Amino acid sequence: MQIMVRDNNVEQALRALKKKLQREGVYREMKLRRHYEKPSEKRAREKAAAVRRARKLERKRAERDGAK
Repeated sequence: MQIMVRDNNVEQALRALKKKLQREGVYREMKLRRHYEKPSEKRAREKAAAVRRARKLERKRAERDGAK
């Protein structure tokens, strides 16, 4: 990952770097790796995330179809 510093504006470059890291999911990954996670806990977390994504997709679909 590369960020260009323009006109010695380090603060702006730092903000851009943080935004890129956030989008890539680096902070979330760091938080997860701070402590050991049992495989069963990992499966449960990933399954819950999949359920949340599916429900969100269904809500969006219902909202879009209801609006037509």
